[in-house]
Amino acid sequence: MKKDEFYSFLRKIPKAEIHLHAEATLSRKTVQALLDRTPDSPAKPASVEKLFSYNNLKDFITSFLYVQGMITKLSDLEAMFDDVATYLKANNIVYCELFFSPSMFMKKGFAFPDMIDVIQKAIAKVEKRDKLTIKLIIDVSRTFGVENAQSNLESTLKHKAPMVIGIGLGGDEEKGPAKLFGDVYAEAIKRGLHVVAHAGEVVGPESIWDALNTLKVERIGHGLSAIQDPKLVQHLVEKQIPVEICLTSNVITQKYVTKAEDHPVRAYFDQGVLVVINTDDPTFFDCSIIDEFWILHTKLKFTMPEIKQLIINGFKASFLTPAQKDAYIAQVETAWGK
Repeated sequence: MKKDEFYSFLRKIPKAEIHLHAEATLSRKTVQALLDRTPDSPAKPASVEKLFSYNNLKDFITSFLYVQGMITKLSDLEAMFDDVATYLKANNIVYCELFFSPSMFMKKGFAFPDMIDVIQKAIAKVEKRDKLTIKLIIDVSRTFGVENAQSNLESTLKHKAPMVIGIGLGGDEEKGPAKLFGDVYAEAIKRGLHVVAHAGEVVGPESIWDALNTLKVERIGHGLSAIQDPKLVQHLVEKQIPVEICLTSNVITQKYVTKAEDHPVRAYFDQGVLVVINTDDPTFFDCSIIDEFWILHTKLKFTMPEIKQLIINGFKASFLTPAQKDAYIAQVETAWGK
């Protein structure tokens, strides 16, 4: 299938994306506007292109935090969801589980309930206008330590809104090993929140084991290093623990793979791992979820039936109810048949 035909076809298929960071869906136009109003400083990048230029996870996180730092008003958060909606609509993503990272904003003096209130209203507006569903996963963050993560959890529980369904652990995986956050996750589970974690993105399979055994996570974000441990891959298959694959992100940060053809997603899929395709940070990596499927199709030889299965996996791995999953999957089958 030619590229234009592929993109035209995939745009007609409803999709889920469950590993997506809200701040990373800001359009480059919006980021440029934020940059233009930011006071000059030695840390200020010369251009948007410079801001989005990196080849490792550490430098990417630095840029991510810089973008967060340019968000200085609650109205910026509201505007951010216009860009979220634009991205979702362009890719026919009808259901999304979106990460939001409050740590930097709270350190700047933003009140957690104020942020949640603004975000709740922004999401409600988008859902009504665009006929899609957005749920929020609060990234308690490993970058700033256990005490900060516990504080984020307490704020989440105290000011829990209907769209908040769980917590995640993003940030610097080397600086904040998953095993340190066991008590935070135990409390989250006790209080009825879903739990996920980035693991195996830049650290070996032991990080994934810790996320599974200590944090008791329901999904693994990235999971690149699982391929190094056949017993771990077998465990993921047997338990059908979803792995949120972010192909372009992994290639750009260049820890375990430097080109798409070397990504373990093909091996995972062939062995029966429940893999789900996501973009992670579409603006930062200049990709869309349809771009990711095109790369899988052309460079990793995923057939069209396999692409359909990956799309279905997005709903299967979500935190929707079984009935909701079935309804969305039926929509995929109908659209694919047409």
